[in-house]
Amino acid sequence: MNTRAPYNRTISLSDDEREAYGQRLQRLSALTDANSLINSTIHQDLFEVLGYLPPAFADVLFLDPPYNLTKTFNDTRFHGRSVDAYDEWLLSWLPQLLPALKPTASVYICGDWRSSTSIHRVADQFLTVRNRITWEREKGRGATANWKNCAEDIWFCTVSNSYTFNLDAVKLRRRVLAPYKHNGTPRDWEDSDSGKFRLTHPSNLWTDITVPFWSMPENTDHPTQKPEKLLAKIILAASNPGDVIFDPFLGSGTTSVVAKKLGRRYVGIELDREYACIAEKRLALADANPSIQGYENGLFLERNAKK
Repeated sequence: MNTRAPYNRTISLSDDEREAYGQRLQRLSALTDANSLINSTIHQDLFEVLGYLPPAFADVLFLDPPYNLTKTFNDTRFHGRSVDAYDEWLLSWLPQLLPALKPTASVYICGDWRSSTSIHRVADQFLTVRNRITWEREKGRGATANWKNCAEDIWFCTVSNSYTFNLDAVKLRRRVLAPYKHNGTPRDWEDSDSGKFRLTHPSNLWTDITVPFWSMPENTDHPTQKPEKLLAKIILAASNPGDVIFDPFLGSGTTSVVAKKLGRRYVGIELDREYACIAEKRLALADANPSIQGYENGLFLERNAKK
């Protein structure tokens, strides 16, 4: 076992925790009632589960599948392939997930520049594609013979024209650099002891996200972990308290954890047992600490911002 640095807060498992949290994991072998799935982590291959999911139980489907590149996730290795072959892989499971969605559901699909073309083409066959969010993933070394890759995409889709979008829940508190006053009074901004700020409407360009790293309490060893703040934006915009958030590529649990912290219900599927157990540990930790870094008092803050 590797020894962590003194200030490294990365979540890991002891042998006892691995055993205890493993007991909480579910496996499906028959068509399942929705109530028995709610607030659970399913440790299973997605393709084994597809035929057992109940109909119309999810309000939001969040998808963070392996991107179209070669990547190792503990004992599982995903291989990059041609664009057409990645299309076919997406088609092998995405349509089968859709019956699990309510008619008013939203779908958010993550990708990078390699996989976004396929995601758009496949999603457009079955869903209404409404936008492409690009978020700044400011992490990693620069390339020597190419532009540094520091952006990822999230495709926003809906099942129908009736869906939830809570605008006021996802406004960003941004510092005002050139404040404008009307008759001596701040116009559309607030003047506080800590500075001048404005609430801005959310756009499809997100530059306020911090990728988890070793000193953050949400960090795990999962190689493609999404930030809790990113999921908070999606869940708050696309759902209401008590709604069900479904993530069939759960990884180390961010979607379920944020759903719990925000008063939603969740269902997650994860192939790797270690990551599934870490997800359960994070869910237990959320009982004692429901905070989300970068989200305070109902507002999203700029990256590295002070209140």
